[in-house]
Amino acid sequence: MKFMKIGTKPDTFYTEEATRTVISDIPSDLTIRINNVCFLLHKVPLVPKCGLLQRLYSASDDSNIVTLDLHDVPGGEDAFELCAKFCYGITINLSAHNFVPAFCAAKFLRMVESIEKGNFVLKLEAFFNSCILEGWKDSIVTLQTTIKLPEWSENLGIIRRCIDSIVEKILTPTAKVSWSYTYTRPGYNKKQHQSVPKDWWTEDISDLDIDLFRCIITAVRSTYIPPPQLIGEALHVYACRWLIDTTKTRLPHSSGSQTEESKEKSRRILESIVSMIPADRGSVSIGFLLKLLSIANYLGVSPVTKTELIRKAGLQFEEATLNDILFPSQLSTDQHYYDIDLVAAVLGSYLVLWRRQSPAPTENIHYLRSIRKTGNLIDSYLQVVARDVNMPISKLVSLAEALPDVAREGHDVLYKAINIYLKEHPDVSKADKKRLCRMLDCQKLSPEVRSHAVKNERLPLRMVVQVLFFEQESGSRATTHKPKFSTRARQEQPEAGAEAKQESDNKLQREGIKSRVPETSERDFQKRLEAKTARGESEKGKEMRGEANSSSKVMDPKQVFQRRSSR
Repeated sequence: MKFMKIGTKPDTFYTEEATRTVISDIPSDLTIRINNVCFLLHKVPLVPKCGLLQRLYSASDDSNIVTLDLHDVPGGEDAFELCAKFCYGITINLSAHNFVPAFCAAKFLRMVESIEKGNFVLKLEAFFNSCILEGWKDSIVTLQTTIKLPEWSENLGIIRRCIDSIVEKILTPTAKVSWSYTYTRPGYNKKQHQSVPKDWWTEDISDLDIDLFRCIITAVRSTYIPPPQLIGEALHVYACRWLIDTTKTRLPHSSGSQTEESKEKSRRILESIVSMIPADRGSVSIGFLLKLLSIANYLGVSPVTKTELIRKAGLQFEEATLNDILFPSQLSTDQHYYDIDLVAAVLGSYLVLWRRQSPAPTENIHYLRSIRKTGNLIDSYLQVVARDVNMPISKLVSLAEALPDVAREGHDVLYKAINIYLKEHPDVSKADKKRLCRMLDCQKLSPEVRSHAVKNERLPLRMVVQVLFFEQESGSRATTHKPKFSTRARQEQPEAGAEAKQESDNKLQREGIKSRVPETSERDFQKRLEAKTARGESEKGKEMRGEANSSSKVMDPKQVFQRRSSR
């Protein structure tokens, strides 16, 4: 920061209650009243340097003591005192912090060259041009101080010239950046980095008011086309500087942590940030968008802003990680901890966009991988939120069923989530258990998970019978279609192997239609199993039955049904 010292005399001003005066052997003959403060000064040297005082003095009575009211002086009593000290020749230190009120007050008092040579306005303009506009942080501090005198600063061109200076430095090639700047990213060490980072300017301008920050960003984007990620980084830094983080813990609504006034300011900041996010996908991370969405829920922003955030987050949802979506609900009406409704809203937006893709999403390998990745993310999320003892089963089921069948190549992760929920909620009703388990497809469970499901006492009987039925049918098919290795078959093996390889390569594209084990009653399962057993005994020979028994050790579904029914 640069300073300029003007004047040589010691400071003889002193304040006594609401009166400010200067120590002098000459009695005061000029009284200036500003708001609730009274200045007891002298006509000389003030009047000769101030055009306004000359006009007001000439219009006053010819009494020995003249009283003037200057309640509308910009910057108030402190700015006027700087001007008065300049008139007395008292030393004052000018900096970016006090330049704006001093300059506006000097202009108001008409301390210009036409009144007296070497006047205050001339010296202030010299300091502004040679020091403030040439400096990086000086320009930012000066621009920030204009918020107290916006109209004067705008009319005098201070805001425009500061913005031009800041933008010019932002657009300077990084190799030519020679001034001091603030850069405190985690893990960054200036001494270890010879080159200047491209986003070197983002932290310093985050100190500005949101309206001034917007002016800077708008000016940068209108001057040249910066990388969208650079603008996104500036927005991210500004949000971290001014917005409360709601993704780490649940904030109490009844406490005085944020007054309504500060909440309103935060809402204005968040809505401005959202409006400035570049349209380019990837300009900001999905984690940042979800964080803004969580903050928006807490602050209660406008529906337009929230809808726009959900739309932008939906565009990039496939890039999200589990940590990105694990944030607490900030609604006072929610007893559960995790904000599952917000995740469901973003997932819904993602699915709307996914289904609009052309060609059909299931026929395109990229879209199929995208939905599979998202499906795995949601199932992993369900495992975490299932541990919440206050999580309603309706919200868990709703989120799980929102995914299309093709999103899950396997149901192992979904099974684990359901098992966790049943374990953490032992009082769940039979109807709700069936509601949970009807989402599972036995054919998409691995042998290890099916083995666990058969022994799982938390599952409803229907689910266990379905798993056993599928196990028996799988064993029967494997036995019935056991290959006979003839000479001709061995000759056809290379061709069959090539076909299998081709089939494996096209696996993702062929999948997309889910087949379920029919949901029938336990009695239907019994009848089918008994008929199948009788038919198998009449058709199979002793040797074949021996092979079937040796190749499958699955428990008889009929025995399981009778055992579970007797409890």
